[in-house]
Amino acid sequence: MSQREWIEKDFYKELGVSSSASQDEIKKAYRKLARDNHPDSNPGNATAEAKFKAVSEANAVLSDPAKRKEYDEARSLFASGGFGRGGFSPGGGTNFGGGGSAGGFDVGDLFGGGAGGADLGDIFGGLFNRGGQSRTSAASRPRKGSDLTADVTLSFRDAATGTSVPLSITSPSSCTTCHGSGAKPGTSPRVCPRCNGSGVVSRNQGAFGFSEPCDDCRGTGSIIDDPCADCRGTGVQNRTRSVTVRVPAGVADGQRVRVAGRGEAGLRGAGAGDLLVTVHVTPDRVFGRSGDDLTLVIPVSYSELVLGTTLSVPTLDGRVGLKVPAGTADGRTFRVKGRGIAKKSTTGDLLVTVKVAVPSELDDAAREALEHYAEAERAGGFDPRAGWPGA
Repeated sequence: MSQREWIEKDFYKELGVSSSASQDEIKKAYRKLARDNHPDSNPGNATAEAKFKAVSEANAVLSDPAKRKEYDEARSLFASGGFGRGGFSPGGGTNFGGGGSAGGFDVGDLFGGGAGGADLGDIFGGLFNRGGQSRTSAASRPRKGSDLTADVTLSFRDAATGTSVPLSITSPSSCTTCHGSGAKPGTSPRVCPRCNGSGVVSRNQGAFGFSEPCDDCRGTGSIIDDPCADCRGTGVQNRTRSVTVRVPAGVADGQRVRVAGRGEAGLRGAGAGDLLVTVHVTPDRVFGRSGDDLTLVIPVSYSELVLGTTLSVPTLDGRVGLKVPAGTADGRTFRVKGRGIAKKSTTGDLLVTVKVAVPSELDDAAREALEHYAEAERAGGFDPRAGWPGA
């Protein structure tokens, strides 16, 4: 397939998404189509195999933001008439030689970032590895596996202190029979003699040279004469595996934990993608959180605030004593150093707010004592609304 044919392909249509689709929408569409059309799920189905290859090719470009940008720019140039069906369609006479007329078209400008502002040499260089760089195609480079996503739900305290979570994941993984090479055990892939392992071949079309994926090795740069029977030469199998995810202390609700190399396996022994685990944290009945600080509200009596007391306060790893001085105002917050969330480099504090609990009922003795106190309070000249603007 030539570069022009590649550019004219509608990868968005292959994945069934719009050209403005987000990266998450592209990933979800690809994963569904790849799963539905995978050769392992459709043995002997040539249509499904072709669709699987088409969506994989589309995903290889659209899942990479840089390649997607170059692809969109190149398609825009084709759509605007920058290239005609015969190769190029400049508005005036075509100038391939010296001199050149005023209405001529300078190919050097087109591929060298001329007045049009678009450097097609850079665009094609990004998509097809041209522009003076190695002619090794993107397909011939090791194709890293896609990232996988998973969700876990943790208690507030496990999220605060850190924990390990076992996950069971079903996904494309390296074939255990051929160890990801795609070749039958005891054999190895050989370098493609036609492209010398580059994965691309060059062809001349008039005044221009084009590179396209090698037909013999399908752009991989290697040929498997005796494919592995279990993975059919892909080096990948769908299997269920257990992964233990270490969730660090202090992870917040909605935060993602990346586990390198535990995603989908790459084709033919290429590196695996990553596993992205989204953590959901359930609320706690006692503690709240403000950054790395823990918060809690502790009920106290009026007399404890007036006379002072020492409170036994819970923490993540036991209890501590908190001295409340006499005359403490309701709603005051005390800071207990170093009793918050402990991370590698920092440790938060525990913020304790005291809140008066008012009894809903009083027995006769308590009521009589409180009335005597109120009288003594008034006699002593205490007015809780003194200086209050609404008095």
